[in-house]
Amino acid sequence: MDISLSRLHFPVTTLGPGKRIGIWTQGCTIRCPGCISQDTWRFNRDKTPISELLVQLHPWLQQADGITISGGEPFDQPEALAALLTAIRQVFSGDILVFSGYPLATLSPYLQRMPGLIDALMSEPFEQQSPQTMRLRGSDNQQLHLLTEQGQNIFRSFEQPLNNGEKMLDLAIDERGTVSLIGIPRRDDLQRLHTLLEQQGHQFTPIIK
Repeated sequence: MDISLSRLHFPVTTLGPGKRIGIWTQGCTIRCPGCISQDTWRFNRDKTPISELLVQLHPWLQQADGITISGGEPFDQPEALAALLTAIRQVFSGDILVFSGYPLATLSPYLQRMPGLIDALMSEPFEQQSPQTMRLRGSDNQQLHLLTEQGQNIFRSFEQPLNNGEKMLDLAIDERGTVSLIGIPRRDDLQRLHTLLEQQGHQFTPIIK
């Protein structure tokens, strides 16, 4: 089984508790207005075998507290997602959080075929006009579902208002020198960053996942 990927990163500290492996799928049919990850909308022809992906993840698995899967839209590749989750469960005991822009009613048939594979699920589309006051959410309409006992133990504290002092973004630089911001920015974060970089003579092209 193959999966269309955007990128991998470790450690991620802004998309769930602890040091996490971040897996971003490529391709999204939901395309929420105001989405900050529009570079992940297009579906790629090139795909990665899940067996190869597990080899790439292997050096991180012993160090990671959990795994966060986002996109793109992971459930636009439901069979590949299920195969990936099954493979991860065989070699990793930490928690798994999945972000989706689909409503829970749409996801329920898939979840019934993935029992125990996802500990916590964030559902519902991003709404640009909705407030952003809750942890782990781009907009407050999004819903956190705790699907396992491990999910309840680890993510119960995320059903709380956002702490203004909470770290929101990780910064990563890849081998090509591309700078990526990882996390869920507050509504004015990108504009403030854009202004700061322009003042210093830099060009700003946001690619946030």
